[in-house]
Amino acid sequence: MSDNTIELVRLAQAGDMEAKERLIKENAGLIWSIARRFSGRGCDLDDLYQIGAIGLIKCIDKFDTGYGVKFSTYAVPMILGEIKRFLRDDGLIKVSRPMKEMAVKARYMQDALHQKLGKPPTINELAAALDVGAEDLVMAMESGFEVESLHQVVQQGDGSPIFLIDRLDLASGDGMIDIIALKQIINELDKKDRAVILLRYFHDKTQNEVARAIGVSQVQVSRIEKRVLRMIKDKLSDNK
Repeated sequence: MSDNTIELVRLAQAGDMEAKERLIKENAGLIWSIARRFSGRGCDLDDLYQIGAIGLIKCIDKFDTGYGVKFSTYAVPMILGEIKRFLRDDGLIKVSRPMKEMAVKARYMQDALHQKLGKPPTINELAAALDVGAEDLVMAMESGFEVESLHQVVQQGDGSPIFLIDRLDLASGDGMIDIIALKQIINELDKKDRAVILLRYFHDKTQNEVARAIGVSQVQVSRIEKRVLRMIKDKLSDNK
């Protein structure tokens, strides 16, 4: 992140409206790039840009210059989240009622099992308690997935947080914009393929843990993962 950007963020956070407007202007191309990915959803593109700009403003207010990441890298999930919330609240992005209900039940059961077992339940344990398939449970739990959770810490190694965006290796340059396309591709996978990717890259499970959760061998999980990641990479390349 350039010293100029850092200074503009600091000035904007101190109430300098000119600095804030300059940051918005300098990142207008980024906002447009993200907004265009949602074109054809029944919403005017200019409106999507304005909603995205609100996300950028929130990013300016919340950004910590000590994060050690580019401002644009931090901004993309905020912009995406703002647009997705708008579309969802406006009824343009829908999640089925049964999926929502299962997700709610899973959250309650997760807490209950945590207290009973003295540790967070595994996907298998949670699925058994709810009497549902592990694959169906994973999809229900991800149905309300927000883009901002790409910044959720998935593990602590030597004390430094590792984020989902790091696991997906999409945090550099303009590749972050591909997160929208990535989510769409994941949603279009069949049940088993989707469960493998969600468990591996959004729940930080090992291949053996995934194999036990969905009832296949570790070798099968490895093959599915390699095939799907190759397909995702090809599709993201086609979107360039």
